[in-house]
Amino acid sequence: MVRKQRKRISYVLPLANSTGGHRLGVNGLAVDSQNSILYSGGRDGVICAWDLNLDLSPFSDPSPQGSSSPPSTNNARSCVFRQQAQAHTHWINDIVLAQSNQALVSASSDITVKIWRPYAQDPLPPQTIGLHADYVKTLASPGNHANWVASGGLDRKIYLWDLTGKGQQLQIDVGEDENTAKGSVYALAVTSTLLACGGPESIVRVWDPRSGKRVTKFVGHTDNIRDVLISLDGDTIMTASSDQTVKVWSMTAGRCMYTLTMHNDSVWSLYSDHPRLSVFYSSDRSGLVAKTDTRGVHEMDEGIAVAVCQEHEGVNKVIGAGDHVWTATSSSSINRWADVDTEAEVQAPETYSVHRSSIATTTQRSRIPSQSQTAPPHTNSVSSRQIPHKSLLRLSNAAPFYVRNREESIASYSGASLRKASEVINDLDTGGVVPVRTTPEHTIEGQHGLIKHVTLNDRRRVLTLDTASEVVMWDLLHCVPVKSFGKRDLDSVLDEVNTQETVAHWCAVDTRTGSLTCVLEENTCFDAEMYADELDIEEKIDFREDQRINLGKWVLRYLFSNLIDEEIKKDERYRQSLQEVKTPSIERAGAPTAIAMPTPTMSSWLDTSSAPTSASTLKATNGFHFPMNTPGLAIGLATPAPLLPNTSTAPAQTGTLSPTAEETSSNHARTPSDGRLSNDYFSAHRNDNTTAGGTATTPGATGQLATPEAGADEQTPTTPDASAIPDTPSAEKSGMFGKKMWKNFGMKSLKKTTTKDATAATVAEEKAEDSDSRSSKTEDRIISDNFFGAIQKLRLEYDIDLQILDKRRSSSKDIETEGDAAVTKLESKIQPSLPNDTPVLKPPNNTTILIQEDRVDSGGVADLFEGTVGNVGIQSDIVERVAPVWLADVLLRNSIPPKEIVKVSFILEPWQGVLPSIATDGDSNTRLNANRMLRARKILSYVAERIEPQQAVPEKSSDSSEALRPEDYLELYCQNQPQYAHTFGAAAATFYSTTKPMAKKKLDMLICRFWDR
Repeated sequence: MVRKQRKRISYVLPLANSTGGHRLGVNGLAVDSQNSILYSGGRDGVICAWDLNLDLSPFSDPSPQGSSSPPSTNNARSCVFRQQAQAHTHWINDIVLAQSNQALVSASSDITVKIWRPYAQDPLPPQTIGLHADYVKTLASPGNHANWVASGGLDRKIYLWDLTGKGQQLQIDVGEDENTAKGSVYALAVTSTLLACGGPESIVRVWDPRSGKRVTKFVGHTDNIRDVLISLDGDTIMTASSDQTVKVWSMTAGRCMYTLTMHNDSVWSLYSDHPRLSVFYSSDRSGLVAKTDTRGVHEMDEGIAVAVCQEHEGVNKVIGAGDHVWTATSSSSINRWADVDTEAEVQAPETYSVHRSSIATTTQRSRIPSQSQTAPPHTNSVSSRQIPHKSLLRLSNAAPFYVRNREESIASYSGASLRKASEVINDLDTGGVVPVRTTPEHTIEGQHGLIKHVTLNDRRRVLTLDTASEVVMWDLLHCVPVKSFGKRDLDSVLDEVNTQETVAHWCAVDTRTGSLTCVLEENTCFDAEMYADELDIEEKIDFREDQRINLGKWVLRYLFSNLIDEEIKKDERYRQSLQEVKTPSIERAGAPTAIAMPTPTMSSWLDTSSAPTSASTLKATNGFHFPMNTPGLAIGLATPAPLLPNTSTAPAQTGTLSPTAEETSSNHARTPSDGRLSNDYFSAHRNDNTTAGGTATTPGATGQLATPEAGADEQTPTTPDASAIPDTPSAEKSGMFGKKMWKNFGMKSLKKTTTKDATAATVAEEKAEDSDSRSSKTEDRIISDNFFGAIQKLRLEYDIDLQILDKRRSSSKDIETEGDAAVTKLESKIQPSLPNDTPVLKPPNNTTILIQEDRVDSGGVADLFEGTVGNVGIQSDIVERVAPVWLADVLLRNSIPPKEIVKVSFILEPWQGVLPSIATDGDSNTRLNANRMLRARKILSYVAERIEPQQAVPEKSSDSSEALRPEDYLELYCQNQPQYAHTFGAAAATFYSTTKPMAKKKLDMLICRFWDR
């Protein structure tokens, strides 16, 4: 049995207004070199656009490559925030530019793939173009001019999505051929003819994106594959893995050609804009960014690898453009580094020798100094076009490396050694690897986001900790911050502000996107309540004694207040249109007042001048003349209806056949079952043989209204129940023509009943008859399982009420004289909660509202709607389609889903036997049950009522007749802790519930004793 997909409501509390930027770490980067714009996607679900104000042509501004300081020029050109969009409700894992940089596609852990067009004339929020069943981890585009992108995720599937809105083009099930449960896609690269992916299986799989067939697979990595690149010709594939290696695979040879080991940690990101991947950047978990150049060499491991920069944490994404490199980390800031020109010469140490573990001889690159070109005496100055030797990284075990000609430094290095090449470099050069750039040339500053939270015991307030270590208290009902405690320890603040009360869990709170998000589920959001007399509100409202307010219903009522107002307006318009349709005009709109029919002038068969010019053969009349005007525009007896009275063009003797009883029955002139007239051409006029109340006259009438006979003053035409008439279809309870079938055709009345007793019986049976009608309508009309389905039910009730009013109007002369408006007035059935039930809240208009749906096949959550408190009313049509039914019941009917009341069990015992037992009739059982929202003073009142008569309640004073309340002279202990402090009459209260931290989830002991004054 497939579990039904549940929908939930989430709302995000707005943070303080900022200038723009990310609140959490950045996972994706993309550069538009033509327009000098940088795009970034973060863990806060936000896509930001930045104006770089840079010339991104390659090395447009040569700078001192050997210097550790950034270039002087372009340094003052700081980027400027351009715009941003809240694209997702979970982490953004990857972004990619497409369609000539006019579209930006993003992949998120909210299982959606979205497209954003920031240059559109009418820019819209990011739109969903694809949906996975689990987190979407990676994206790839086959080219800047392609109209599709590929996405891969944890659902073990790769999808090709059309960027023009046509949806899915192709689906690839990774690992399907091998019948493996694994196959999550963490890395993806694609060209027009080739698609490569990798994941935790450490296998590189290659597919044909045109057919979806697998081409081959490569095995060689020993850990998760984190990134993939494909050359433009599709012959070379480069992969980065958590096994600290970068492998180069050849499609022609069908094997791994090179294993590069310049990193000492998990390699997370690769980037290259070179068509043959001869120049590429790589970054690892330690924060090292390396640039590798293999141009002009016979073997790839003879190239040069340079440590460009070193971040303080792992680099999630590295990207280069012009002579700049950008890095994205778990910080909300983005750093821009000056690039290194790898075509410059390498600075040699004082004395060095070139070592190579391989015995094969190769031609060294011309920029590497030869052995005879011994460097001059070492100085502190470095050439502006040289790369420091301390910044070099060894590409592989077979690559050459440089060691100083010192006795202690000369050592043999075998290719079979288990040590990394870069580790050997670090040991031989006691100074270690020093990146060329030690500081970024510019930093795009981020904002402070929330990273930790804890909910207080009252379930209405939350403490949060942000990236700046600031602790803030939030109100979940008002959706605003309450108080800031500065940079303090979160646990110490919690001890200060937390209370002893315990309230049921009614919402889930998380800070995964850097903001405070509250999630409301149907099964739990109505579990928590609070007492109305504890509210701190400005408006004075008279509440009932011990009145409780449901927290979930309260906050939903005012999050969707604008939606309720809009639905009330729609409901009013619908009821008005219903009444207008019920009392239409007698004539069709725009119909002519009369139709002139030509008089026949043909005198004889031989008179050709009077004969028609048609080639048709005329039929003889045989002495009969049929009327030129048939009833209701005269289509003949094929449309059974009474004849029009006093037709001027008809002869005195019609010669027509007498209509049968079936033809004269009202069945052939029935109106629609909902009581409204049909708008077709032939039913625009009312039947002239019907009374004002809609009752048909007897067959054979000449068009005049029926006149009551003697005693008619005691008779009123009514519409009796069809079941009271014998030999009618409604008399049968089953069969093809049963009662329900005839009721669906509006066959509730087949003849008149003119007795007063029948009138009374009709009124008495209206309710039962309408119940049957409603049942049949509900079965015939499909009710949607969403918010609009609740509106459909309301409108169905309006239709039924209108039928009842019509029957009453037609059966009562007194009502008829009062006019239609008094009879057909429909009262609204939308009844939202009032302020005395849910006091007025005013959440900020920019509070985000989300309607989400659980994905039963993967456990993920899909976003169906995103809006704000301010514009949710404008988007009412969308809300009606995607919102759940239970939300409509809460907002429009003030009705919450029924649920069994949770009770708590406890024992009352006197303190050390000072007070008498509360047990009665010798019953020693003192275990009691009560609602978990039980108040402590209620327990004290219960005890006071059952104390023995000799323990009379003491009076407050001799000159006052007012007796002390139980809380004034009794104390309540739970677990040896006082649960009700003496407050001299103040309304202190404590909640008890099954969530109280007790081993057996109940109150073990409640002890009462006198309060010692």
